[in-house]
Formats: sequence, C-alpha cells, structure tokens
Amino acid sequence: MHIKNISFVILLIFLTTCQNKKAIVILKTDADNGGLFLPDGFGALVVADSVGPTRHLAVNNNGDIYVKLRIIDGDLGNIALRDTNNDGKADIFQRFGDYPNDGSFATEMRIHNGYLYFSSEQIVYRQKLTQGKLVPDGKPEVILIDYLPIRWHNTKSLAFDNQGGMYVTFSAPTNVCEDWNSINYVSGGPTANVKGEFPCSQLKDFGGIWKFDENKLEQSQADGQRFATGLRSIVAISWNEKDNSLYAVNHGRDYLYGHAPQYFTQWQNAVLPAEEFMKIKEGEDYGWPYSYYDPFKHKKMVAPEYGGDGIKEAKDYANPIMGLPAHWAPNDLLFYKGNQFPARYKKGAFIAFHGSTNRSPYPQAGYIVAFIPFENGRPMDKWEVFADGFAGVDTITNMSDAKYRPMGLSEGPDGSLYVSESKKGKIWRIMFTADPTKFGEAQLASMEKRKSRSYLKTPDEKSDNLSLRHPNVSAIYTTHCVSCHQNNGQGEENKYPPLAGSEWVNGKTENLIRVILFGQQGEIKVKNKTYNQIMPSFSFLSDEELAQVISYVKNSFGNKGNKVAAAEVTAVRNSKK
Repeated sequence: MHIKNISFVILLIFLTTCQNKKAIVILKTDADNGGLFLPDGFGALVVADSVGPTRHLAVNNNGDIYVKLRIIDGDLGNIALRDTNNDGKADIFQRFGDYPNDGSFATEMRIHNGYLYFSSEQIVYRQKLTQGKLVPDGKPEVILIDYLPIRWHNTKSLAFDNQGGMYVTFSAPTNVCEDWNSINYVSGGPTANVKGEFPCSQLKDFGGIWKFDENKLEQSQADGQRFATGLRSIVAISWNEKDNSLYAVNHGRDYLYGHAPQYFTQWQNAVLPAEEFMKIKEGEDYGWPYSYYDPFKHKKMVAPEYGGDGIKEAKDYANPIMGLPAHWAPNDLLFYKGNQFPARYKKGAFIAFHGSTNRSPYPQAGYIVAFIPFENGRPMDKWEVFADGFAGVDTITNMSDAKYRPMGLSEGPDGSLYVSESKKGKIWRIMFTADPTKFGEAQLASMEKRKSRSYLKTPDEKSDNLSLRHPNVSAIYTTHCVSCHQNNGQGEENKYPPLAGSEWVNGKTENLIRVILFGQQGEIKVKNKTYNQIMPSFSFLSDEELAQVISYVKNSFGNKGNKVAAAEVTAVRNSKK
C-alpha cells in the first residue's frame, strides 16, 4: 500500500474514532460546588437540580445518565438525562420504563455488558442500550421475579461478577425476626422481654444474597443459589475487580434499648450496632438475627432477643472487615476504577450514607459520602468524609431536617463521581481539578475537621442528649415515641406514619388509647397512605403516664385536641381484661 493511502486510512480511523467517542471536555465546577464540601483539589457541579425522588443511577460510556425514580405507583419509573452542549448540565430529560413500579424501594440502576439493568421491588429487568440512542427500545426483559408478597426491605440491589453471575439481595422484612406471638407482645407484653423466633424461619427466603444467571429470563428465587446468609438488609452491594470478590454494607438492626432496656441505654441504642462493611464469601453466615456487631469492642455479640445482655460474645459467625457508625443507612458502594482522581482513591471504596432516622434522643447522623482507603487489599479500619454538605444543617433532630439524603453513586467515563439524592432528585458530578501527584494528608485535613459536626461525631452521652436540652418536651414521648414518629411528629417517609394531622390522633380518643395501650399489627391507612409496621404495646406504662403522652400527641404538631384523663385509659385497659 502506498504511503499516501496509509495516511488516509490512519486519518479515517482517527475521524471515525472521534465520531464514536464523546469529546473529553475540561469543565468548570460550580463556584459553591453545588453546596458540597470536598477535599482540597476537588470540585463539583450540579448536573440536574430536581428530577424527583431518586434511588440509584448509572452513567454510560458516552456520559448519558440513567436514574431509578422512587415512585409509589405508576409506570415510567426511570429517567434518562443527556448533556448536549458539553457544559456538564443535563438539558434533555426523558422518562421511560414500561413496567409496574409498585412500592417505595424500587432501587437498582446498573449498566452491564451493554444492558441497562433496573429493578422494581419484586422484579429485575434489563433493556439493551443502542449506541447514540438515549432511551432503550422495546419493552424490558424480565430477568428475575420475586413471587413472595411485597414486604418491608424489598430492595433488589444487584452486582455482577463478569463471569455471568448476577447477585441479588433478598433482605429480611423484620428487625430481628421478632416472635411477637410467643410472648403475646401485642396484647401487652413488656418491651424488656421481646424474643426472637428460633430458628428464624425468615432465613429460608430472606436475609441473604442469591446468585443467578444474568442472561436467563424469567427466573424465580428457586432458580438461584443462596450465596450467603445472615444479612439483615443490603442495599449497597458491589463487585470489586481488584480481588474479584463481592462486597456489601449491611444495615444493622435497631431498637436495642426498645427491646431490652434492662441491658441497653438510649445512648447505646444510638451508637450500636455497627453498619457492617463485609467481604461476602460463598456459604458464609453473617449472624442475623442472632447477633450484632459492636464497633467499640470489635466483636460479634449475642442479640438480646436470643439471650444476649451486651456482654455475651457470639461465636461461629463471619465478622465484617470493618464496622461503620450505627444507623447511617449505607445505600450504595462503589470501588473507584478511573484515573482522574489521585491514585489513593483507586485503592478504596466510596459509600453513600442515606442518614439515620432513629438515633433519638441524640442527633440523627450520616448524610455524607464517605471514602474507605484500602491497603494490601484490605480496608485501613478508618473512614474519611469525602463529600459533605448534603444535610444543610449541623444538628439534625429529625430526618426531615436534612435538605438532601445521598443515595446513589456512579463513575463517569472520564473518572468523575456522580452522586444522587433521594428527597428531590439532585445529581452532582464531582471532579478532581488539581495536580493528583501533589495530593496528600494536607488536602484531607479540612474534611477530617468536619467530623466534629453533630451529625458525624460519636455523640456524648449527656451533652448531646437533645431531650435534656429541651426539658419542656414530654419525656415519655422522647423516650418511647421519637425513634419512629420523630420529634416533629412527621414519622419516617413510608415506614412509620405521621402523628401530625393524623385521623388516628384527631379522631375518637378511645381508638387512640387502644392502639397505644395494646399495640397494632397489619396494614393501616394514615392520611391516605398505607403503612404496615408493628406498633408495640405500651401497657407497661401507668394509666397516668399514658394519659400524659396521649394528651401531648393530641395537642402537638399542629393537632388541637382534648386533654386525656387517666380514668379514660383505665376504662380501656379494663375493657381488654
């Protein structure tokens, strides 16, 4: 071939390559980094300000963004975003996804082997991505169907091992596999004696990770292999290509004080147990519901519902590789593979912490993106604040105080880190804009200082107890009700119903007394929303104490009701007898 012809071929290849690849553009970050605080040398810009409450997201190799929306009912549960003028801001927003999207935990959004995988609460779908097209064509293929009834913690998070294996979470619907009937809890058993079902029947279908064929259509759980068990609730899961292993971060159990006040204080309830960062090994049992991990003792402890007292150590269960702060709700995990960030980040993991809801009477905590550095293939037993500022306030009394709640993480083709949040659907793109060879401890110092914030530090048992700062707040409400219904009476999103404006609170007093006195199981509707959590019995409180807290609820949070007398409670209690 002549030299002239060779030159033409090289030019043609170059031009073709440029046409098929999005040009790399050095972007200017927002002056305020979109409200975020980041290590020195990093900047951020807001890609989209409000696409609606979101869960996870995925970024394609051309920069297109796919987001899983958190919607309760309806279709078109996905949204695709594209930046057409290379300013880093999305200017095309297109809803898609012709599939049922029932439930509030429809979570996953991942790109794998040219397919877009996403999930509702009970079905895992995928669609083939076509080069140049923003939205996939046709109806989604069904990869997996969960035929069991919809339940709490119904998230279907995914990871892929690059050898055809797809790992799916089947989280447990309860806190510790409570055996309510065995102790007649709903009919008036004391909270000091909550027991756990043994053996826990839920472990047959829940509380673990199952492995499936990523290419086989319409699988059920029976088609999969239970890969690991003893895992209460996993939302953050990822495959680490560095060591070819599966990793996850567990949501730890709640209510140590509520279930066993004879062994645990309210402070311990706020700081125990750890959220567990785990290397998931095939066939391992990680101990739920029989144990929990104490990050101060660095040990697995026997759960009080199964004979534990805060001292007995649990044996024969796999330990996490690291304990993380309690109740921070880790909702995504990403091992960084790009070259844009300094080299140290390529050896570790980012975790999006959605933030706590039940650390009262102490401040709620988390609401950050953290980084865990690795050395020699293992975490260094420390976590760093990587992205902060989502909360917008220093002391988070109620979850609703936080302006944003970090949710999803994804790496862009240029090595940028994308972060989604679940309240309004804001999306940030974080970039490194300095010399990566000069990045070190000095650039991390300002972020380390942020650990003094009330929503990041380990709370002091006395000085950080919010109920002691506000003596006029009902002590009974603070002790027994705040963890679910919050200080402002707004409840917790779709988990615990609000007291503010509730027809149960503002309706017939006898009905409210009965629910608080004897407890409630099964679905109820509050302000046209359905809730299905167990309301425990508070019959261990005296009639006078119950009258006080009911009066407080009926005359707080915008409610205007009558004062309840102890004799009214006595009458309802005697009617049960």
